Amino acid sequence: MNGTDEVWGLPDWRVLVVGGASGMGKTGVGRALARRYGVPLVEVDDIVEALLAVTLPEHLPEVHFWRTHPEAARMAPESVVERQIAIAEALAPAIEAVVANHVGTDTPVILEGDYVLPVPATPGGRVRAVFLHEDDEAQVTANYLRREPEAGAQHHRAHVSVVYGRWLAARARAAGVPVIAPRPWENLAARVAEAVGQSPSAPLSSGQSPLAGMP
Repeated sequence: MNGTDEVWGLPDWRVLVVGGASGMGKTGVGRALARRYGVPLVEVDDIVEALLAVTLPEHLPEVHFWRTHPEAARMAPESVVERQIAIAEALAPAIEAVVANHVGTDTPVILEGDYVLPVPATPGGRVRAVFLHEDDEAQVTANYLRREPEAGAQHHRAHVSVVYGRWLAARARAAGVPVIAPRPWENLAARVAEAVGQSPSAPLSSGQSPLAGMP
């Protein structure tokens, strides 16, 4: 601990899902929550990499799509979003297995990533979720520029992220899952905790933007 991140104590959930599109601050707030609760953080990107390492494209074509079709990232935003949704649906069984393992073994974990789909919320349940959504495309562009200055302004990527984020947010709301705006960054961790019914015992005091660790 660095003296600014207070420990909030063991949560009453066993899996906390932090979902949303890329560039929304999921990884940063996931890391902050993991430090405060003293629990591990699992990134869905790692699950994807593990599956890519032990399968072939003919086994899981959707999961391998971006590697087998690198040019597809430049397609129209709506087409890119369709591929993202297909990948999320293909990954759902793997993610569900991770969730079930942590519930079954009674070991708390925070799971975050772009490819987590909202499932119906169970208030006070052992699995809870929150989705982050920033609807300002200029802000998402600025987020990427801050994280990856060498890439310049990534307008197409930001537009894709906002469109995909809107789809995820709509699905989350329909399932009764809270959707939270990332800004203001300073109290995002506390707002996430409150949204899932886990009041923190201490406020987020570091004032640090989660942009440095964004997905």
